[in-house]
Amino acid sequence: MTHILAIDQGTTSSRAIVFDGQMKIVAVAQQEFTQHFPASGWVEHEPEDIWTTVVDTCREALDKAGLTALDVTAIGITNQRETTLLWDRATGQPLHRAIVWQDRRTADRCASLREAGHEAMVQDKTGLLLDPYFSGTKLAWLLDNVEGARDRAERGELAFGTVDSFLIWRLTGGAAHVTDATNAARTLLYNIREGAWDAEICGLLNIPLSLLPEVRDCADAFGQTEPGLFGKSLPILGVAGDQQAATIGQACFAPGMMKSTYGTGCFALLNTGDTLVQSQNRMLGTIAYQFDGKPTYALEGSIFIAGAVVQWLRDGLRIIGSAPETQGLAEAADPGQELYLVPAFTGLGAPYWDAECRGAVHGLTRNSGPAEFARAALESVGFQTRDLWEAMRADWQGAGDDNILRVDGGMSASDWTMQFLADILGAPVHRPEVLETTALGAAWLAGMKAGLYPDREGFAETWALERAFLPEMDAETRERRYSGWKDAVARTLSR
Repeated sequence: MTHILAIDQGTTSSRAIVFDGQMKIVAVAQQEFTQHFPASGWVEHEPEDIWTTVVDTCREALDKAGLTALDVTAIGITNQRETTLLWDRATGQPLHRAIVWQDRRTADRCASLREAGHEAMVQDKTGLLLDPYFSGTKLAWLLDNVEGARDRAERGELAFGTVDSFLIWRLTGGAAHVTDATNAARTLLYNIREGAWDAEICGLLNIPLSLLPEVRDCADAFGQTEPGLFGKSLPILGVAGDQQAATIGQACFAPGMMKSTYGTGCFALLNTGDTLVQSQNRMLGTIAYQFDGKPTYALEGSIFIAGAVVQWLRDGLRIIGSAPETQGLAEAADPGQELYLVPAFTGLGAPYWDAECRGAVHGLTRNSGPAEFARAALESVGFQTRDLWEAMRADWQGAGDDNILRVDGGMSASDWTMQFLADILGAPVHRPEVLETTALGAAWLAGMKAGLYPDREGFAETWALERAFLPEMDAETRERRYSGWKDAVARTLSR
């Protein structure tokens, strides 16, 4: 048993990756699944799509690797965060589609809570802001809108969970209703100072505490899979939300280290050690990881649309057939045109937190075409990252001590995008040899807990640089372009 099976359950697809005893990738399987948009700003997933794609990709990855469950030491899980599920404890059947983290249906509820003066209390306890992004108001919506749900919840018949909890429940045949500290920290219901579900906030949202899972460390015993799933019962020994798993996979274990992951959205985390920073710039305080009951905190900035803007070019505008085509188009764009695409398709995240604004393109001319749109789409990711970079540096004196941003995720493979990112930040951008840092983080958690992989210090020594992108843009151009972005955003905001 010298392999780890990592489950990476994301927003648009589920993946399973088999790692060997040296933390090298042996096989990968991936399946996309359908996104549901039942109303403007609403995003849902079918829970059964999540479940079946996870099981199928696990089996496929093992088959590709020429392995069976007998070769697997343990399972690690990383998942799209904040996505909210509610299911029947007796049958395991969901009561409703999963409400995805991007969903904005509870914007009015969040606004009412803010107007009632509750945000300061919520931020102090959870590190989060009152925004529909987080699970708490999504869960309250389900209880209020699914027939009979509230009565059944109060009778103890239902269970709430983020995707990790739902998967563990299913994998263990209902034996374990658990989560880890990083996922709990994203629900709006968990006091990250005290390490416990918060009765006051749950009362505010009218959420019974009996719905909530047990919270454990990131490297812990989460349960055993049912033997029939993979041919043998396997221990689940590592769990972390996707952005925290990427932080771990990037070995950002020292305060001041910062990473940014470019998937469907973009998420930057800055390790702040044992200090929970109370942001003055609308960043989030969160748990980066937790070992031996002791949390390590982080500042986080969340951008809702990063890689999804390339999907929009492909599926919405149909000006590309595949994501790699954007680089060639961006290189061919007219340098005299400066389009700004503000991808507020589901509102804007940090540091604006405007749930009501919608996307816009500024600077269009008669000559603007696919190349200029592609360049503006890629540049929007760099501009949004700079928004986070500036806010974090203002919030914490130790931010960017080494002035380096470690990057990962699908978009980090684009040299053009990463060079623009370095240019607009005016700072080095480091891309590691292993871009699968999210799955690697989950695998390391499970492997470390099992005794197969090294400790934190040993793991950090394995991090290897593939390429460093250094700033080439002159300071005057950098500031002029960023000023243009800020103006475009200001024109897009709803308030």
